[in-house]
Amino acid sequence: MAMFENLSDKLERSFKILKGEGRITEINIAETLKDIRKALLEADVNYKVAKNFTDTVKEKALGLNVLTAVKPGQLMVKIVHDELTALMGGKTAELDLKSNPSIILMAGLQGSGKTTFSGKLAKMLKAKKSKSPLLVACDVYRPAAVEQLTILGNESDVKVYAEPESKDPVQIALNAIKHAKQFGHDLVIIDTAGRLAVDEQMMNEISEIKKAVQPDEILFVVDAMTGQDAVNTAKEFNDRLDFQGIILTKLDGDTRGGAALSIRTVVNKPVKFVGTGEKLEAIELFHPDRMADRILGMGDIVSFVEKAQEQYDEEAARKLQKKLIKNQFDFNDFMQQMQQIKKMGNMKDLISMIPGAGKIFKNIDPDDNALKRVEAIINSMTPLERSSPAIIDSRRRARIARGSGTSIQQINGFMKNFEEARKMMKSVAAGGQGIGKGYKKKHK
Repeated sequence: MAMFENLSDKLERSFKILKGEGRITEINIAETLKDIRKALLEADVNYKVAKNFTDTVKEKALGLNVLTAVKPGQLMVKIVHDELTALMGGKTAELDLKSNPSIILMAGLQGSGKTTFSGKLAKMLKAKKSKSPLLVACDVYRPAAVEQLTILGNESDVKVYAEPESKDPVQIALNAIKHAKQFGHDLVIIDTAGRLAVDEQMMNEISEIKKAVQPDEILFVVDAMTGQDAVNTAKEFNDRLDFQGIILTKLDGDTRGGAALSIRTVVNKPVKFVGTGEKLEAIELFHPDRMADRILGMGDIVSFVEKAQEQYDEEAARKLQKKLIKNQFDFNDFMQQMQQIKKMGNMKDLISMIPGAGKIFKNIDPDDNALKRVEAIINSMTPLERSSPAIIDSRRRARIARGSGTSIQQINGFMKNFEEARKMMKSVAAGGQGIGKGYKKKHK
């Protein structure tokens, strides 16, 4: 995930300080903890949150230093992983949609991605929860809001309720609920107006809508790229609305990610969904443990296979699962996954799910041109070379370089990165971080 790339790199460097140490002591972890706190602050994490985080990690690390069988660096990674998971909420927070129709009220500032996410959420709940959603246009101020919601509804095959002539959002919302009951919609998603900044009129209006419709869920939509401003805005909205959950949009952006790590602690409300791109499919349920995996470079094989299952049949997904566990992931598998990217979502996001895949694209921005370059390299290999990377010696590398229009140095770098990625996949699978544990538990 692009947002956490810098943080991931800095945390990885922090853990290397403990490499070779026999045990954890207050002296030898001081520099690691200082580096971790600095990395969090540079990622725009709230200062108090960062300090409490490192204090907790220190306390747990010193309390566990009797575990001599575990290397200090590995132990520190485990503790930081567990604390990152706790920091982001600990467990996945599902939507509570027991009513018929269930009502979701969307809140947030203008430009946060509220309208787009309403469309994404409607499409996802229709496909995955067999809901019959109705999108409601209650933004009576922004001229293009109704049109935008209508386009999203058409793209996702979801009905939209709008009253373009009305300037009373409370009445529009009430009329929409009557319409939903009349035409058999079991879910109503109300898109409300946003402002460029929090103001009293806006807060009063959405409070009145809340009072009138009594929603099952109020979801606060916030642009993750606004950093600590996002956290402050969330607090102001929560003080007035007491919302049930947070949606972080633009988590695919090249920003520092502090909002994602701070917001749960400051507001004491869970992040329920994240937006990871512009496509209607670019929506994910927020899993704190899987996000911690990604931040620490462990990948997120469970999410990866879930995405794969949406595109493949069950048999293909099972084969992929076995290959990843047994460390038999070869260039053929790599190519197949890269070619599925456009169907599965944002490329950077997908790469962050595969343990070590970021290393394959090290120092390369994983865009379409990078994919073409990688495809050219793999297409220049023989079938045997693609299935058995270990046989590719210097003579074969020279031939592959000629065939792909790259240099031997580029081939050497690519091969080295691929091997590092394979090793990481093996260690993650052996440690039970990925599919071998989480996937089977989930699909018993």
